[in-house]
Amino acid sequence: MAHHQIVKGIKVDAETRCAHYHSPIDRIAIKFFCCQEYFPCFECHQAEGCGKHEVWPKDRFDEKAVLCGTCGHELSVEDYLDCASTCPTCSSPFNPGCNLHKHLYFG
Repeated sequence: MAHHQIVKGIKVDAETRCAHYHSPIDRIAIKFFCCQEYFPCFECHQAEGCGKHEVWPKDRFDEKAVLCGTCGHELSVEDYLDCASTCPTCSSPFNPGCNLHKHLYFG
C-alpha cells in the first residue's frame, strides 16, 4: 500500500478497490464531505459510513478529497474533475466511468 490513509468500506484492497468496484482501474477513494472519511464508493459509504450523506459544496472544491490508491496522492475535487481520469502524480489510470457518479460526491 503506497498510501497511509484509512479507507473504510467492504473488502477494500491496498489500492482502494472494494466489493462493488474492483476492476484494475478502480483505484480511487473519495473523502466524503459529511464525515471527512475516505471510502472507495457511495455504496461502501451507505453500508459503513456516517449515515448523513452530503456532497462537496462547489465553494470547497479546492480541498483534498480524492485519493489515488496507487501512489497515495491526494487531489482536490477540482484537480480530480480536471485530471482526465489519470493520476497527475503517478500517471495511473482511474476508471473514467466514475464520472457517471460524480453527482453522488460533488455538488
